[in-house]
Amino acid sequence: MKLKSLLLRYYPPGIMLEYEKSGQLKTKSIDLLDLDPSTDVSALVEEIQKAEPLITASRSDQVKLLIQRLQNKLGQHSNHKFYLFKVLRAHILPLTNVALNKSGSCFITGSYDRTCKLWDTASGEELHTLEGHRNVVYAIAFNNPYGDKIATGSFDKTCKLWSVETGKCYHTFRGHTAEIVCLSFNPQSTLVATGSMDTTAKLWDIQSGEEVFTLTGHSAEIISLSFNTSGNRIITGSFDHTVTVWEADTGRKVYTLIGHCAEISSAVFNWDCSLILTGSMDKTCKLWDAVNGKCVATLTGHDDEILDSCFDYTGKLIATASADGTARIFSAATRECVTKLEGHEGEISKISFNPQGNRLLTGSSDKTARIWDAQTGQCLQVLEGHTDEIFSCAFNYKGDIIITGSKDNTCRIWR
Repeated sequence: MKLKSLLLRYYPPGIMLEYEKSGQLKTKSIDLLDLDPSTDVSALVEEIQKAEPLITASRSDQVKLLIQRLQNKLGQHSNHKFYLFKVLRAHILPLTNVALNKSGSCFITGSYDRTCKLWDTASGEELHTLEGHRNVVYAIAFNNPYGDKIATGSFDKTCKLWSVETGKCYHTFRGHTAEIVCLSFNPQSTLVATGSMDTTAKLWDIQSGEEVFTLTGHSAEIISLSFNTSGNRIITGSFDHTVTVWEADTGRKVYTLIGHCAEISSAVFNWDCSLILTGSMDKTCKLWDAVNGKCVATLTGHDDEILDSCFDYTGKLIATASADGTARIFSAATRECVTKLEGHEGEISKISFNPQGNRLLTGSSDKTARIWDAQTGQCLQVLEGHTDEIFSCAFNYKGDIIITGSKDNTCRIWR
């Protein structure tokens, strides 16, 4: 094995190694999730050298510099104030979802008008209209970090794969017998997974356009679906009150997480794939050990359904959003509630951390999105202007662009 290059990864902090093994170029990452401005860099480099044979003594100064650069970046907590940059009347009929590519240079909107549109963020110009579905385009995604393909899932029971550059359709994936309501690319961008009202999820090969596996076992619709960071596991959340973890390369069921007593609203892995977070209409979130599928904590306190939940990039913090109009931040280590986010006047349907992990974004039926300090729970900014409920809001990878989508049929870009 021969090390070719070292690359920085800012969020979450880490170093990517590009190396050659028997003639093939491969990559692996050294995660530095606990790095903070006070970390002893020399001691850390020694630890890395012991654990990673590719990092030889001759490389130690280079690694030290990279880690110091990461430390500096972590120290620069952004106090970015967001301003309305553009309002886009994207579609005639209601929007279903919005999604940004990794850099935030372009974004997509899905709609009841049976199309998905691709937009240039800087100019607000429409780049392509992706036409071909015969019903509502509901689930949409870029194949981040690459960002050269788009997947659309529709109520017409099909999923389509498109080129970002040309807007042409590569494949139509047929096989589901009911509406597709969620989808996700694997991190390697070789597969797309779809979840449907027909109670199954399916995996599709991006190159060939063929179905690879059908994941059967749920007894009600699948409404949440995602891959873990390494792409070897898929998690599905269902209205049957359960969450199932599957092997991505065999389609085998690994285990089912049983314990919630109402429909599941979200299910995700943390970055290092050690924990699973599930949110439910039963007003609780649960944390599960991703190795054995055992429930390790129930996060309580909300007075109404949990509509969204997430980890920050490092997996140290958990955020929950509820129909009770509040959000909460929990520590993943202690499972205690650290702070409550109060101020919205309607249910909160979306919540996410910025990549730096120091800010939270919430979208609500009160027609506003809000930005919060993740440490104190203080509301830093109210993004006002939409005239109907906000169902979608997201940061780009740098955390300096926000997009909001509303039932008022507009998207707003904030920067």
